[in-house]
Amino acid sequence: MGLDITVLIADWSWLTEVPPGERLERLRDAWYDDATGLWDPDAPVADSGWVRPRGPGHFEIHEFRHSAGSFKPHFWAGHRWEALRDHVDPPLRTEVDALLLGLVWPGPDGLAEQTDPDVFGDGPSARGLLLARPPGAVRELAECWRRIHPALGGLREAFTEHAADPGGWVGDFDAYRELLQGWGTVVTEAARRGWAVVGLAE
Repeated sequence: MGLDITVLIADWSWLTEVPPGERLERLRDAWYDDATGLWDPDAPVADSGWVRPRGPGHFEIHEFRHSAGSFKPHFWAGHRWEALRDHVDPPLRTEVDALLLGLVWPGPDGLAEQTDPDVFGDGPSARGLLLARPPGAVRELAECWRRIHPALGGLREAFTEHAADPGGWVGDFDAYRELLQGWGTVVTEAARRGWAVVGLAE
């Protein structure tokens, strides 16, 4: 599981100016554009975690704290949830299931997909995608997060008893909550703008 992930939100109206099979290339071209693209190696990450391109702002990247860009914390968040979920009240369990299934967790049967072909299609041009959610799905995820957030602290005791792994990835409740809050930030901001959420394997 040495995979890295880059999580970003992308302007849906700009993406959909081209067919699905051409959108990922369009996004990557904007990212790497010498004049207006993302990479300035000395650019600071905002306190909110957002990294913005120099150009017209068709996308923004979110840096998760303490993850160093690795997919491992996101993978292990799903693993911790599997250990925890049977000890969570059913209404909250349903909401967290929906949030994680929509983002990073393959579910208890390992079959859930996080890449919606409506975003980039499902052909060879979509390779390297870990996550692709259009604005409608993002709004639903943001609503899940809105309902989860006030109750999140109530998971501490159950997490500590059933899912904690001192020294492991997201092995304590504070790290787990921080990761979920990072995803909450991503889906909330994307929903506010009507944008897509994308996770690229790097």
